[in-house]
Amino acid sequence: MGYPLRILDGMREEHLVAVYDRLPLTVECGRGCYLFDAAGRRYLDMASGIGVNAFGYSNPRITAALTEQAGRCVHTSNLVSHPYQEELARELCRISGLDRAFFSNSGTEAMEAALKAVRSRSRSLDPTKTRLVSLERSFHGRTLGSLSVSGQAKLRRRFEPLDRAVDFIRPNDQEALAAVVTKATAAVILEPVLGEGGIRPLETEFLRQARELTKRLGALLVADETQCGLGRTGKYFGYQWAGIRPDIVVTAKPLAGGLPLGATLFTEEAAKHLPLHSHGTTFGGGPLACRVALECLRLLEETLPGIADRARQFRSRLDGLARRHSVVTQIRSKGLMFGLELSRPGRPFVVAALERGLLVNCTRETVLRLLPPYIVTRDEIDRAVEILDLTFSAAPAGPPPRCRGPRRLPSP
Repeated sequence: MGYPLRILDGMREEHLVAVYDRLPLTVECGRGCYLFDAAGRRYLDMASGIGVNAFGYSNPRITAALTEQAGRCVHTSNLVSHPYQEELARELCRISGLDRAFFSNSGTEAMEAALKAVRSRSRSLDPTKTRLVSLERSFHGRTLGSLSVSGQAKLRRRFEPLDRAVDFIRPNDQEALAAVVTKATAAVILEPVLGEGGIRPLETEFLRQARELTKRLGALLVADETQCGLGRTGKYFGYQWAGIRPDIVVTAKPLAGGLPLGATLFTEEAAKHLPLHSHGTTFGGGPLACRVALECLRLLEETLPGIADRARQFRSRLDGLARRHSVVTQIRSKGLMFGLELSRPGRPFVVAALERGLLVNCTRETVLRLLPPYIVTRDEIDRAVEILDLTFSAAPAGPPPRCRGPRRLPSP
């Protein structure tokens, strides 16, 4: 059997590994909250590059920082230093309450750094501390280490056996958490809001219990804020809603405005378990990505106070949508993270919405996930909900239609 040839939106994919189930949209450019195809048709993007484009497309301040730095120095390697790494680390420590940062290229690499610190600590302090605790439905990345602590068996199955002893429990199950965290536990790893798991916020008491148990039993608490961190929930980090401080925090997606950059943040105590020459990266924390990330953090500081208001507007409109359409069985949200649980598979609705000029995505088979840019306006919120209303009213059935794109609209 030959390898599949795919033709998407008129483009032949003959040389790419076919791991992505792409939507029939070929993007030409982006501006604000909109993407444009080659014919000039525009699409309101409520996925924001899976949470990466928090400040929209072609943001003039991000573009200016990128352009200026690209003309000075793009890459140095970590054999030498440049001024932006320490400045960025200082800012991330300030907003997170942690003490040190390690820069990588992505969320999954940032999680690998966390897992290596956990393993190193166990070997140094107590080799019997070998077990990890994670949550069912969680997602921590696609490298083998981060995959091993991701609570989705369908993602792990093809690559097993994985070299981790992991206990998976249900999110917010305090009884299970109390039972599974023991003196043999090296770390508890959790997302304060499960993103790929269908937008499932962890309860404040569950987060506080995880912090108390790990402290009492000598384990580390690792907060994976790759998707919910850096303003997405209305605070800098999701764990801050519970008033706790983890030992390690993983963050990435919107950090550098679309450039690859991840960060693993450590308390002073946790950081000492990654000593000299124990870890490293060629590209992580380069001058271009760090310079742009500093501008993104300035934008975030200005934008953060308004996120809660936009989140309330969006949630109110989605609640009205759910009352009108029985196919929406539940809405879960935290800040500008929204999960619409459906009674049917979500993929046909995603394609039908794209046909009308709205980009969303589907996770967990039946959850429409919306991660709007932080700059989304009231009018754009109304437009997104209007398109979803039309999409649910049409109630697509059977195989999804090919997306022809909406009629050409004037630029926003």
